[in-house]
Amino acid sequence: MLKRIFKQVSIGVALSAAALTAHAIDITGAGASFPYPAYAKWAAKYNEETGRRINYQSIGSGGGQQQIIAKTVDFGASDDPMKAEALEEHNLLQFPAIIGGVVPVVNIQGVEPGKLKLSGKVLADIYLKKITKWNDEAIKALNPDLELPNASIVVVHRSDGSGTTFNWTNYLSKVSSDWKNNVGEGKAVKWPVGQGGKGNEGVAAYVRQLKNSIGYVEYAYAKQNKLSWAQLQNKDGNFVQPSEETFAAAAANADWNSVPGMGVVLTDEPGADSWPITAASFILVHKVQQKPENGKAVLEFFDWAFKNGQQMASELDYVPMPESVVKQIAEKWKAEIKAADGSPIWQ
Repeated sequence: MLKRIFKQVSIGVALSAAALTAHAIDITGAGASFPYPAYAKWAAKYNEETGRRINYQSIGSGGGQQQIIAKTVDFGASDDPMKAEALEEHNLLQFPAIIGGVVPVVNIQGVEPGKLKLSGKVLADIYLKKITKWNDEAIKALNPDLELPNASIVVVHRSDGSGTTFNWTNYLSKVSSDWKNNVGEGKAVKWPVGQGGKGNEGVAAYVRQLKNSIGYVEYAYAKQNKLSWAQLQNKDGNFVQPSEETFAAAAANADWNSVPGMGVVLTDEPGADSWPITAASFILVHKVQQKPENGKAVLEFFDWAFKNGQQMASELDYVPMPESVVKQIAEKWKAEIKAADGSPIWQ
């Protein structure tokens, strides 16, 4: 599925070159793999409707931040929101574009999607190499009705600088003092155990191939790769399934203006139905646009996506940004993004 969509975005759209108007501008973006399924679907539909091409490369949040800072792309994407100091240093505007969920995925014979139950502490202990067998008592206690093998757990993590990893390790740091004190959080950490895959795509591929493995991916990748995901115990003590509804529940009380750059982290949120590792994905653009026509084209794409992409996002189990938040974002575009001569590029 992802491969087919990618061809539509990066190659197939070239066939529609004749449909481009004289004023159409192709734009480039790079970064987070977490939102790639949604961005790819948006870009394909946007090209179909407008003739404009959006070339988005799924290279990881670290790469997205680096490339927008280096001005080699028109926009960057990151699931690890940049801090206020970094935004100010590089004169960047950051805004959320979509919400989704990071899910643990496993490859255990006979364990169907959504059947295995895990807690944050158990997850942390698996990734700390404290729990090494699937039939460990701590896992069996959460799953008395499952037949779990006496098999070593094969741990998979990201090898690249990743916003998905930031949200995963941020969550583990909130639920496990051992993890917080010994590993911590970030786009890249020193993993106590396991092997790395590049991008959500790479982790999904490893888990699909390796028996008795566990990894973490954005939910759309789990579904599209037919991986078995786990239920998670949330802050209220309830076991919940990943879904658009549980992601929305976690995001329901977010105050997007409480953090500079709207960089709200949605892990371990309270609420009976909240998914514990919910995350927003963010877009980064320069406040001063040396090529204002490109900057405006980026905003036109995301304006179109906010207005027309909700159903497509929902079909992939992402949560579209609420209308109230979209209005806040548009106001920031108007006030903060300028051409080099100081004139606004968004009305």
